[in-house]
Amino acid sequence: MDLKQLNAFTAVAELRSFSAAATKIGLSQPSLSRLLKQLETDMGVMLIDRYHRPLHLTEAGTFFYDKISTILTEMDTVVGMTQRLSAPSSALNIGFVPSILYGLLPEIIARLKQSNPEIDVNLKDISSYQQIEALKSGDIDIGFGRFAHQDPWIQQILLRHERYVVALPKAHPLANVREQRLIDLANNRLILYHQTHLPVSTMPETVLETVSSTGTHKTLGQNKKNNTSHHQVPATEQVKEPLLYLFAQYGISPFMTTTVSDLQVALGLVAAGEGITLVPASLKTVRTEQISYQRLIHENVTSPIYLHTLKDFVHPNIPDLLRATYHVYEQRGITYRRQKFESQR
Repeated sequence: MDLKQLNAFTAVAELRSFSAAATKIGLSQPSLSRLLKQLETDMGVMLIDRYHRPLHLTEAGTFFYDKISTILTEMDTVVGMTQRLSAPSSALNIGFVPSILYGLLPEIIARLKQSNPEIDVNLKDISSYQQIEALKSGDIDIGFGRFAHQDPWIQQILLRHERYVVALPKAHPLANVREQRLIDLANNRLILYHQTHLPVSTMPETVLETVSSTGTHKTLGQNKKNNTSHHQVPATEQVKEPLLYLFAQYGISPFMTTTVSDLQVALGLVAAGEGITLVPASLKTVRTEQISYQRLIHENVTSPIYLHTLKDFVHPNIPDLLRATYHVYEQRGITYRRQKFESQR
């Protein structure tokens, strides 16, 4: 069994076509067929059912594909990491979620360049979930995100917690109330925008029970024109949504929800008077002519900011980025706990 045979098999398994697989990996179809036949002979197992159209894997072939594709992906990751370790890029590629850009990230980058004028920084707008794969592929060297991740290839540190504020239309009855409570917001339509959800395993059982037993979510159908969707979802799914989880901590389930594609669309709907939402405090300068941002009294209603990179390879400029981050926090009087990535120690 060798790598060429495995690549040939996975290509056929994914494309369900000998000709398409041969084209993908740059072989003639007879050469591809010989590799597959040799793989099956070496294993003593029939992996591909050649008598059905479209092509099917046997039960053994399906099992083998599920396992070997994961191993091959990890091999690609290891090869890429080894290449970057031997010849690190001079540029520092930073992934970020949009809400981070409205906060202190521009100031942090300016400080980094001030202390290290020769550094070349590339910024990439990419979701917290997508950042994990981008780190493995080398598309980014480090990522600023809002969610904790459990991945054997990734290490992360918590930079700080940012308070949420409530975003209300200027004409809303609560628009001028300086201290807001979640219970007073429950009868409004809550606009949800997160594309990454919390894992159910992180939720206390009491929260799951609370969300199951309180409130209703009305079904409003689909609205493709403004790229929004309105839906009713099971309680076990509701608890994964970050904003709903914040309400659930206090035994509250919003009366109505609307799900949109991103934070900017959510704020656009708030500005149009279509509902309210919660956003990190760094966004309270957006659309201020139409939106009123008010403080929440709940101190634990926060959005964490994480910094994550690979466990086995820390880009040479990442320590400088972390120092710049902490310098900005100190200048702004922000509470934080100084940390380092493992390979920096």
